[in-house]
Amino acid sequence: MRRTPVVDGWFSQPGPEGADPDFRLLGTRCTACAAVSFPPEESFCRNPACAGGELVRVPLSRRGRVWSYTDSRYRPPAPYPSDPSAEWEPYTLVAVELAAERMVVLGQAAPGVGVEALEVGMEVEVVPGVLYEDGDTAWTTWHWRPVHGGGHATGAGA
Repeated sequence: MRRTPVVDGWFSQPGPEGADPDFRLLGTRCTACAAVSFPPEESFCRNPACAGGELVRVPLSRRGRVWSYTDSRYRPPAPYPSDPSAEWEPYTLVAVELAAERMVVLGQAAPGVGVEALEVGMEVEVVPGVLYEDGDTAWTTWHWRPVHGGGHATGAGA
């Protein structure tokens, strides 16, 4: 099956069998103020106080902490790719704070990780994933997976 990124340039391509210890989300950093953007910015610095325009690609942190989470119990409308005749499978969305980049990145939790397995403040890591399969193509994305033994901060639920 051919592996194709859902959005080209937003994450590194995983190695064979989807295992890659260097899998990362990819952002951009402004050379003038060091502000980091995700998704990657192509034309200008997103910092409103910066007039800089030179941006360089940078890999983002592999690990972060759960900032918030929820589950999706309904089928999203188009253009979300899904077969309307197939039974809907709920999935979990996770907002993850990347401390070094001073940002929050949204993504799906890894398959099998539901809201009951998450807590605000717990450590998670980005891993390669598949959004859906279409004929001979696996459309790849990123997922967030809990880091076991990583601990968590005390906090309210999502």
